[in-house]
Amino acid sequence: MFGNKRPARSLLKFVSIAVALAVLIAEISLGGLTKLGNRLIGSTDRRDPTIAVAQSSKPNILVIWGDDIGQSNISAYTMGAVGYRTPNIDRIANEGLIFTDYYGEQSCTAGRSSFITGQSVFRTGLSKVGMPGADLGLQAEDPTIAELLKPMGYVTGQFGKNHLGDRDEFLPTNHGFDEFFGNLYHLNAEEEPELPDYPTDPEFRERFGPRGVIHSYADGRIEDTGPLTKKRMETIDDETISATLRFIEEAHQDNQPFFVWWNGTRMHFRTHVKPELQGISGQDEYADGMVEHDMHVGQLLDKLDELGIADNTIVFYSTDNGPHLNTWPDAAQTPFRGEKNTNWEGGWRVPAMVRWPGVVQPGSVSNEIVHHMDWLPTFLAAVGDSNVKEKLLSGYQGFRVHLDGYNLVPYLSGQAPKSPREEIFYFSDDGDLTALRYEDWKLVFMEQRVAETLQAWQEPFVPLRLPLIFHLRRDMYERAQLTSNSYYDWLIDRVFALVPAQEYVANFLETFQAFPPRQTPASFTVDQALEVLQTAGASKNLPEKTKQELSQ
Repeated sequence: MFGNKRPARSLLKFVSIAVALAVLIAEISLGGLTKLGNRLIGSTDRRDPTIAVAQSSKPNILVIWGDDIGQSNISAYTMGAVGYRTPNIDRIANEGLIFTDYYGEQSCTAGRSSFITGQSVFRTGLSKVGMPGADLGLQAEDPTIAELLKPMGYVTGQFGKNHLGDRDEFLPTNHGFDEFFGNLYHLNAEEEPELPDYPTDPEFRERFGPRGVIHSYADGRIEDTGPLTKKRMETIDDETISATLRFIEEAHQDNQPFFVWWNGTRMHFRTHVKPELQGISGQDEYADGMVEHDMHVGQLLDKLDELGIADNTIVFYSTDNGPHLNTWPDAAQTPFRGEKNTNWEGGWRVPAMVRWPGVVQPGSVSNEIVHHMDWLPTFLAAVGDSNVKEKLLSGYQGFRVHLDGYNLVPYLSGQAPKSPREEIFYFSDDGDLTALRYEDWKLVFMEQRVAETLQAWQEPFVPLRLPLIFHLRRDMYERAQLTSNSYYDWLIDRVFALVPAQEYVANFLETFQAFPPRQTPASFTVDQALEVLQTAGASKNLPEKTKQELSQ
């Protein structure tokens, strides 16, 4: 959490994995198989392939996110099996396309940074959950969707949770947004000052406590509107929705296309629902909060209808990461193995759907691999710049970066039969490459053996000499390793999967020669603290014995 720009250590970890793979493959010597078999498309594809992207005017872009929401909590995925329905979120799916194999990241900051920058968290260094008082955050050298849309005439607003840095320099209004109104952290961090054991020393609160709900503008104005207390958590999403609706109305009145990103605080724990909505779901307070979240989504959709701009607005719904199951019953649900902060599918697969009138055929279902990173090049292509990825390699608008996202427009519009994405790299919050998905196959290089309770955050990933292998169509919940009597017999006959895995890792690694990691992920261990002390010379007065103990 100290933000030193020291990419070498994480890069070496990454290199070591690639080298280990190469050695392992050479030792097994199973021949030169380089293909993993036919790709399963399986889409319920009702799209007309002749549909072209609308060119009449630049579309508005409305991005709606929840927090820590699972696929099972949305009735478009589970048809109400959890005891309540989400008709407004379902409406986006029914009037557009719903994804089954859609990936966020393993935690909040990672998911949000990968979306807004279009870059891997290993590249930006934003893989660890951002904490109050930390000095790590979104860097000025990494362009956001908002920064790239501004020169194209867009007004840009971000509302709700940010979680991309504690300092003013990390605020959205210093990264392309005209206006920001929202909180900076996860909810349980916001309510820490109300806990009985929280330090009462004002200096501690000043240095390490959460800032309040921030209202800022691109002209430099920053207002702290007060703390996000447990009581205010009951209505904070009402506040940010009102600001979002006002921003959309003003953009429409000014005849300007808008890019708006609303991030509800629902359903991160702890859930605090206002009294008048308690019991609305017929289940518990968590379910009440989910129904309220759906109502907020409905307000946004209704506003588009009211203004007559729904047909010229792309609406994308998702969340940052998989469910935080260890806080149950105040937690989302997923059928997949694992949860938030693991490298199992449960930590990464998230609900996602997009409505794009005239481009995406209503009622479509996609089984293709898609990731948060893909929306930056997709949105830019949607407004007329299909070459932004190539241009950024050579310094477009003063930014020289390597985008890891893919342009989905040809796929979404029916002009291409498949998503351009074939792979997912699973990075831990410490920046380790723990797994790779290639088409239908997943290889796990580092195993998280404690997959439940908060121990999943505490215990280390265990490097494996031979990766676990999963086929995510035949074993989508990754349970064969646990339940099958013949799993390891099956695995030994499929080690050919290591060959293309090596190639994918090597190709990805090669991009870091010209575009190295921006910063090292934060750490909750003493190692990084000691390095900072040594780098700053602050440890020169420590006893030698203490230095040695800290370094062990």
